[in-house]
Amino acid sequence: MGALAGRRVVVTRAAEQADELVTLLQAAGAVPVVVPLIEIVADPTATAELAALGPTRFEWLVVSSPNGAAQYVAAHGSAAPPSVAAIGSATAHALAVAGIVAGLVPAQQNATGLLAEFPSGSGSLLLVQAAAAEPELAAGLAARGWQVTTISPYRSVPARVTAGQQLAALAADAVLFASGSAARAWVAVFGHTTPPVVVAIGPQTAAAIERAGLKVAIVAADHSLPGLVAALQRHLSVSE
Repeated sequence: MGALAGRRVVVTRAAEQADELVTLLQAAGAVPVVVPLIEIVADPTATAELAALGPTRFEWLVVSSPNGAAQYVAAHGSAAPPSVAAIGSATAHALAVAGIVAGLVPAQQNATGLLAEFPSGSGSLLLVQAAAAEPELAAGLAARGWQVTTISPYRSVPARVTAGQQLAALAADAVLFASGSAARAWVAVFGHTTPPVVVAIGPQTAAAIERAGLKVAIVAADHSLPGLVAALQRHLSVSE
């Protein structure tokens, strides 16, 4: 049996996005504890604005999250500007599913890393990000000379967590976070009490978790859902 066999692992993703992670955990022998902490809510006005923006108007498309990638793809399918940047591999994967190749995925997968590798320029750039995103990325791109159009077609809002879900979550062996918004929602419900092992999908999420006051045990090297599960499995294998 593998290191995850029988382990209870909290899945904090939005309900409509939890299935893939649940399947991966079950395949590894774990017992998923599904506690959706956030809901992804589309902004109708911003979504319409995104759909009205022709990709050919821009030299670059920059996407800062998988949810932003999903919103862009819903609006434009596989059509994209000549150059595309994704803040991390999970975001790049969400674009690749629609046939959009992110030519720039920074080694340090957060806003700081993307800005460190992003070229200077003077053309038009479309930035797709969450409504509550930090201003660092947009400001940094503008500082490099780009004319930035920022669209925030979605926001994350806290989901209702039942008493039964709370008890199950706190009795689990580990909790997985794929976004900073889920970590903030966790603190709103549970305070700073967590299962023994807290796992982040990547450095950007890990930083957000730490800012929320939680301690990260593992940051997945492969910033994807399979990578998230594999990181926990490796950690538990070493700990046994």
